[in-house]
Amino acid sequence: MDLSLYHLIRQPKVQQESYPLLVLVHGYGSNEEDLFGFADQLPNEYLIISVRAPYTLPGYGFAWYAINFDADMNKFTDDTQAVQSRDLIARFIDEVVSNYPVDKNRVTLIGFSQGAILSYAVALNYPEKVKRVAALSGYLHTPILPENGKRNGADALDFFISHGTVDQVIPVDWARKAPEYLNGLGIKNEYHEYPVGHGVAPQNFYDLIKWLSK
Repeated sequence: MDLSLYHLIRQPKVQQESYPLLVLVHGYGSNEEDLFGFADQLPNEYLIISVRAPYTLPGYGFAWYAINFDADMNKFTDDTQAVQSRDLIARFIDEVVSNYPVDKNRVTLIGFSQGAILSYAVALNYPEKVKRVAALSGYLHTPILPENGKRNGADALDFFISHGTVDQVIPVDWARKAPEYLNGLGIKNEYHEYPVGHGVAPQNFYDLIKWLSK
């Protein structure tokens, strides 16, 4: 099936007329196999699709958007590419809904790092396409969020947010702004911190599974 993003699929392990959809969105420099490694440990009822970002990096890595550095090594996001990838993921969700027996009202994104940044943006810009988001080790990048605040339907969103307290890639202070932002919009969320760096601790994964199973 020719969809707009290269992807891997784990079929549901239980038979139903329609399935909840879980889309895995990897981080900068990684690929679709990264998060797919724990697909078999995720709830049986989901159709799980792990997507590959569109921009190729040296080696076998991919990115959703470029990260550039100035002479003082300050990072700058290519927001044009970020918006294109945000909209590409939204279109991909529509394609999956059209081609697979999934429940369009039960779509969950799990994003790590750059994938979490994009997952926030997809849900907040297209709340009619996404129900829940697990944002792991990411942050809210405001230039790719809705300009005029909350979109219709955002009230129904639900976020699981987690971050390492000693994350050397994305400071934990950046992550802590997300629940404040979402609370200000009246959007349901739960926030967790773990004593780790830029990664998913075992307790983090356990809490994620518990949230997914609600």
